[in-house]
Amino acid sequence: MNDFVLTASTALGLVALAELGDKTQLVCMTLAARHPPMPVLLGAIVAFAILNLLAVSFGAAAAAWLPEWLVAAAVAILFAVFGINALREAGEEAAEIRERDGRSVFLSAFAMIFLAELGDKTQLAVAGLAGTQAALPVWVGGTLALALTSALGVLAGQTVLRRLPLHIVHRVSAALFLLLAAVAAWRAVAALSA
Repeated sequence: MNDFVLTASTALGLVALAELGDKTQLVCMTLAARHPPMPVLLGAIVAFAILNLLAVSFGAAAAAWLPEWLVAAAVAILFAVFGINALREAGEEAAEIRERDGRSVFLSAFAMIFLAELGDKTQLAVAGLAGTQAALPVWVGGTLALALTSALGVLAGQTVLRRLPLHIVHRVSAALFLLLAAVAAWRAVAALSA
């Protein structure tokens, strides 16, 4: 097996195992339950591709660009806004809910994933692996793993939407976003206290 395939496979396995069930997979699932799946998936993939490029290019220093508390606070605010918005939409009838255009769903998915994953364990894993292996196969393997786990989240979100009434999906997604906001706020406070 050549070095490129071995390194890409190592990155793919490492990142996929680390990311299964992670918050970004939940973000993809909840967004896909409420919006068209393709812009959600594309937004996530583009965010992950850029984040992995940063990690591979700059290694562990990418996580140090901004203080941890600032990143965590931005994530908390973003998730809280999405949670409150989902609660508001839960009261609307399905026929009244306006469909977002694909671009705004793409941008929402991109922003949420980008901020949530900046300095996350998978980005640090990619940075660490790129410190000892060739950068390109690490980027390919890591990005492919994150695309696959995002696709699983989108698929789960679409399945949930088909089985549950829309107002329940909105309430569940609101609860998930508000929970993630609380966790991010806790991280911000913990980072400030450290």
